[in-house]
This record gives sequence, C-alpha cells and structure tokens, in this order.
Amino acid sequence: QLQLVESGGGLVQPGGSLSLACAASGFTLDHYAIGWFRQAPGKEREGVSCISNTDGTTYYAPSVKGRFTISRDNAKNTVYLQMNSLTPEDTAVYYCAADIVPPYTIVQAMCVLGSFGSWGQGTQVTVSS
Repeated sequence: QLQLVESGGGLVQPGGSLSLACAASGFTLDHYAIGWFRQAPGKEREGVSCISNTDGTTYYAPSVKGRFTISRDNAKNTVYLQMNSLTPEDTAVYYCAADIVPPYTIVQAMCVLGSFGSWGQGTQVTVSS
C-alpha cells in the first residue's frame, strides 16, 4: 500500500526556516515524481514545488522561488522541502504527493494542475510572531 507521511511542520517566526520531510512506504520513491502542495484557510490548494524522478527537473511556484528548495534522498525514500525566509503568507497545511509522470507530460504541468494520485495527510506550518 502506497503511503506518504509528512513531518517537520510547526510554528516559526517570520524570517525563520523549516524543513519538511515526506517519507514514502509501500513503494520506491525514485520511480515517482513528488510534489509539495499547500492549502491555507479559504484559499485554493497551490502547487509549491515538484521534482521529477527521471532527470531531477524541479518546479517552484513564483511565490516561493528563491526561498524554498526541494530535494530527494532515494536511499531514505524521502523527499524534503527546505523553506527559508518564511512569511505569514506561507502559513498553510502542506501536503506531499506522488505519481508517475505520464508520457509526454512535464512535471511542471503536474505541479500547477495538482495531477498527483497519492497524497499524504498534511502537516501544519504556521508563520507568526
């Protein structure tokens, strides 16, 4: 059974950093593209960052580019999201998701559309002073 478990969320002051982890079980992560998404109260879900499993291609939403970094450790079957220079606008529940990249599809499109089949339960990130 494919399972994703996020961890690392919490409360941080503006300007601070957090590192989220997405641990996979029941499948080998290096066969899948992985995405991080977030949803704040009253807002639509947003694709934050995604990474391909084939060539390491990454995508970042304009709102996080230059502040967030996605990486994967296939040996640990885990994907990370390093978040720096956090602002209150980054407050949301963060989810990781996994799926196989279909033929003729780029991971950037999957990220923008949220086209992932397997999702974790989410971890809360709150940025507040």
